[in-house]
Amino acid sequence: MEIFQTGDYQEAASYIAERIQGSPKTGVILGSGLGTLADQIEDPVVIPYADIPHFVRSTATGHKGNFVCGRLGGKWILAMQGRFHYYEGYSMLQVTFPVRVMRLLGVENLLVSNAAGGINTTFKVGDLMIIRDHINMMPNPLIGPNNEDFGTRFPDMTRAYDRDLIRYAEEIAQKRSIPLKKGVYVGLTGPSFETPSEYAFYGKVGGDAIGMSTVPEVIVARHARMRVFGMSVITNEGYHFADDFVNDGADVITAANKAATIMTQVFTDLIQKI
Repeated sequence: MEIFQTGDYQEAASYIAERIQGSPKTGVILGSGLGTLADQIEDPVVIPYADIPHFVRSTATGHKGNFVCGRLGGKWILAMQGRFHYYEGYSMLQVTFPVRVMRLLGVENLLVSNAAGGINTTFKVGDLMIIRDHINMMPNPLIGPNNEDFGTRFPDMTRAYDRDLIRYAEEIAQKRSIPLKKGVYVGLTGPSFETPSEYAFYGKVGGDAIGMSTVPEVIVARHARMRVFGMSVITNEGYHFADDFVNDGADVITAANKAATIMTQVFTDLIQKI
């Protein structure tokens, strides 16, 4: 297993710091089909992942593979236009490498988004769900030697998703008449979509939406004492299986794209407030 030293993270952070403006305090990770939020960033500086030391390449559909730095909501931010996944064959340290790099760059708040399957029977395609908690069914990214430069050996996950940020998002949605759901995100490795029985199982144990990302990034962010806010776009209904139903990756991207505009508004207002 590849082990990164603090110097590796610092090398990547230094490369980015030499090319960006401002002092971003907020980082944003954009999931499948949600990279269009980066198009709203003003005065953008685009850095391909392939150019950054120790970064791997994003191979997932709908992930452009760029770091974008600029202003959103009047504040400087760092946005990941696409993320890395365990199912791509990367280690958990590689998947979460950018989170620690952002922390070294001064990022204190991390906003994460994803496309997810709805397993709560009240959820419909296109709904936005605030993540209030998660169920981790992936290898924990903190397994192995603890890097004391970032955090403690046993970080608390009681409030993995910041309650103040959740409250701010709910206030924003109410003010703008944007309907939001709130629920528990289940993180699985993928890359196969879940069976009907798996959807039913994770619903019975408390899950509301299910996907293949986000949780490792949140764990590493909390380990590094970053505040986290998460939002899922419900891109398919994992509880409704007609005879001709199949999960399709292209449909996921299409549904995410339709909801991206609304999510961009929520994120922009939230960035203004924090």
